[in-house]
Amino acid sequence: MTKNAWKKEDEHLVDLLLRTGMRKNVARTLVFLKNTPETTSVEIESSTSLRQPEVSIAMQELRNRGWVEKRDIKKKGKGRPVHSYRLSVDFSEIIDAIEEDEKERVQGILDNIEELRGFNQS
Repeated sequence: MTKNAWKKEDEHLVDLLLRTGMRKNVARTLVFLKNTPETTSVEIESSTSLRQPEVSIAMQELRNRGWVEKRDIKKKGKGRPVHSYRLSVDFSEIIDAIEEDEKERVQGILDNIEELRGFNQS
């Protein structure tokens, strides 16, 4: 995916991820990574309309979940290396993990309602 190649279906996927409770910066970054074999944070920023701190926070969360891996690309000359990112698992595995999280959340809600009903009978 190149700059400005954000599609309507990408926005829809972001909206679906937001409904699961995922933060907007994480959802936009994840969707961009889904469509890109390997990229840099600068490319993510320019393509998703996110600021550098938002991308950094999203990357940290995605890496903590084990969904993204980082690779350092040495620059010619001096300076910090550029970080390259890509999904470390298939997107279907990410959906499976989200599904499990959502099922746990729903079960927690159902358990809470059941406990509330117990107070109704007191």
